[in-house]
Amino acid sequence: MSDRQAERETAAQHAPAAAISFDGVAIDFPVAGGASYPAVTRTDLKVGAHEFVAIVGPTGCGKSTLLNVAAGLLAPSTGQTLVFGAPLVGLNRSAGYLFQQDAVMPWKTARDNVAISLEIAGTARAEALERAQGWLKRVGLSAFGDRYPHQLSGGQRKRVGLAQVLIRDPKVLLMDEPFGPLDAQTRQIMGNLLLDLWALDRKAVLFVTHDLEEAIALSDRVVIMSAGPSARIIGDHAIDLERPRDASEVRLLPRFHELHKAIWGQLRAEVLKAYGEDAG
Repeated sequence: MSDRQAERETAAQHAPAAAISFDGVAIDFPVAGGASYPAVTRTDLKVGAHEFVAIVGPTGCGKSTLLNVAAGLLAPSTGQTLVFGAPLVGLNRSAGYLFQQDAVMPWKTARDNVAISLEIAGTARAEALERAQGWLKRVGLSAFGDRYPHQLSGGQRKRVGLAQVLIRDPKVLLMDEPFGPLDAQTRQIMGNLLLDLWALDRKAVLFVTHDLEEAIALSDRVVIMSAGPSARIIGDHAIDLERPRDASEVRLLPRFHELHKAIWGQLRAEVLKAYGEDAG
């Protein structure tokens, strides 16, 4: 073995384990008559310990299904999921999950909604409320702790949801169209807030979105899934835009448009397939 080969093997042995690894993961759903629907075929994907990876693809391609597998909410039909090198069994306790729909409880104030994440883990209420107020300040809601969800805008409720997840300090963030219901301006504001918070410790992020511009603006890599059934990963694009980024201003850069053109060139055909059209 050459010295260079030995160095490569040593580096590989000491490299940190990926935060999330899909190893030959496939997902089939049972349907009437004892048959099954092949939602996702064999999938291999790694998300580094400090990497922001976005998954894009047409509606119904299994993006959220893969996210649920990473969360431990759904067991793969074949293959396995590894979390920091260990097989995932049951719920992924290293992950925080931000859903598209609000997970705030309408009968609790913003502060109580954030504090509950700690209280259910055994933190004393007084401490949980103090830490919750600190997180509300981080997401720009320090003056809104006593307001109920119906008194908050959609963007403010999303900020509460983000604080709910981050107060637990998860090592992995799983995000399923988290800003989807918001208007375009608020989405960009939330994107910048997410990037600012992420830059503090660069947690691993697996981010599902239908918005290709959002995926490029936020992530280190954009992964493309094909149309279903038997959806699979057909593209993996490195996003070589400098950080820190502004989610609005980065979209004006020539390199952003080059990346968008290249990724959309691959994604477009799959979107048309999903709508039953001829890709041409």
